[in-house]
Amino acid sequence: MASQTIVIPQKKNPQLEKAKLVAYNGEATDIVLMFNPTDITFSRKVDWESKPGNRSTTLLPKVNFAGLQPYMFTLKQLLFDTYETKESVMDYIKIIRQGVETIENKPDKRPPVYIFRWRTDYHYCVMTNLSYTLNMFLTDGTPVRALVDISLQQVDEPNSPGGNLSTPKGPNRPLDNKIK
Repeated sequence: MASQTIVIPQKKNPQLEKAKLVAYNGEATDIVLMFNPTDITFSRKVDWESKPGNRSTTLLPKVNFAGLQPYMFTLKQLLFDTYETKESVMDYIKIIRQGVETIENKPDKRPPVYIFRWRTDYHYCVMTNLSYTLNMFLTDGTPVRALVDISLQQVDEPNSPGGNLSTPKGPNRPLDNKIK
């Protein structure tokens, strides 16, 4: 029996696809990661309700499905390094910090919504937590390296904060039912 060789086509000069957080509707500056994450942790919680004393014949509590929580995902230890260019890494950190600060020109004064993209779109999301550590400095004190952790929460695209469909419409809308 002859062995077969499997040939995997290789691109000529393959380009590195950088992960990024693309601001929804251009409401903030896109965050392009300097180096791609080594892993992404996804988690989702399912809510179940049980009533005290409501037990099955095996004495386990009876539970009822109560809903799904959105996916939470974390990008840990993202490296930003400007040592070779001698620029302050804070230029990158300022862009990332927009994700946990309110957008001044929005009427609902909220942080931006992003699309996490790395070759494909993963989720529409909002930042729920940001932490960064500056861990390398030039002799003049300029920070040139940072490790960044970003926690994100999935949001529904058409119902994202400030989206066109986030406000109830029609005759049952609270503003339309004023007492006359």
